[in-house]
Amino acid sequence: MRLPLHPHPATPCPAVDAITVEVVRPAPDRLMLTYGIAGRVDALRWPAPTAPARADGLWRHTCCEAFFRDHGGEGYLEFNLSPSTAWAAYRFDAYRSGMREADDVAAPAIEIRRDAGRVTLRATLTLGHLATTSADAPLRLGLSAVIEDTDGRLAYWALAHPPGRPDFHHADGFAAALPPCTA
Repeated sequence: MRLPLHPHPATPCPAVDAITVEVVRPAPDRLMLTYGIAGRVDALRWPAPTAPARADGLWRHTCCEAFFRDHGGEGYLEFNLSPSTAWAAYRFDAYRSGMREADDVAAPAIEIRRDAGRVTLRATLTLGHLATTSADAPLRLGLSAVIEDTDGRLAYWALAHPPGRPDFHHADGFAAALPPCTA
């Protein structure tokens, strides 16, 4: 399924025309997310490539994010996926509380492709125990992106924004259901 992200009205970014996320679940325990950022991509600040490794604070610069929550629960899992290929994964017990590193999450495979007018970030996530959880009750999915322009301004894009300031952790942002396996 292909889902559009929407800019937060308080943080416009004229350089970006659109951001879409293609969500494919090729196996019960795998999820492929392909973020397509279209526009004047040379007017955006891209982090320098690094070796794939965990890193904190990725959301302070251009970064793609994915959030997973089971349908009735308060806890959730957050992935930060940087175009540098750095990544992070955190667990929360409830809305912005009980944050800790998700030690049981495997490193995602992140690929970057740059074309004229478009940058594509593809991440393959191993769902692990989320795969068995989602078999019983569908997981809610929140998709978002932080976009930094060359002047250092940040724009926040998401499937849905709650009222007020940008907040990817808010329940309103979990606006899609994890798709069934295509295998």
